[in-house]
Amino acid sequence: MSSPEERSDPIALARANWENAGWGGDIAVGMEAVTSVMRAHQIMLGRIEHVLKPFRLTFARFELLRLLAFSRRGALPISRASARLQVHVSSVTHAIDRLEDAGLVERLPHPTDGRTTLVALTADGRHVVEEATLAVNDVFAEFGSELGSTGGGALVDSLRVLRRANGDF
Repeated sequence: MSSPEERSDPIALARANWENAGWGGDIAVGMEAVTSVMRAHQIMLGRIEHVLKPFRLTFARFELLRLLAFSRRGALPISRASARLQVHVSSVTHAIDRLEDAGLVERLPHPTDGRTTLVALTADGRHVVEEATLAVNDVFAEFGSELGSTGGGALVDSLRVLRRANGDF
């Protein structure tokens, strides 16, 4: 018999339905894992985007700004930013367009490779990303507290196994 918590968890109920339909074992585990990760993604992204809203940033744009801020010169080739963020160049280009319109980044010619364009933080971009990072770090700390060091570590380890098995790195 399932616990009251399992009976009130829609994902646990979905797993029970899967199992009752004859799709137990790895299928039920996989369905529950996928559904849980997708729901957790919605929760996490929603909380992060909420704190980024006053900065007029999405998480994707924040990630790009933070990546640039972590770089030695505050600038990277667009293709390298795309690779590091693990998104298509067109997605990075769209984010750059928006950030450029807001005066937070600028495109610059590469000093030694005429075929390459750099995306660079502006002074305003550096200020905004540092302020936004403080807000995002508060959310990261909340997630860390909710998961606990053991739970957070186990989650990351499990997802790393899945990522590696699928050629993510």
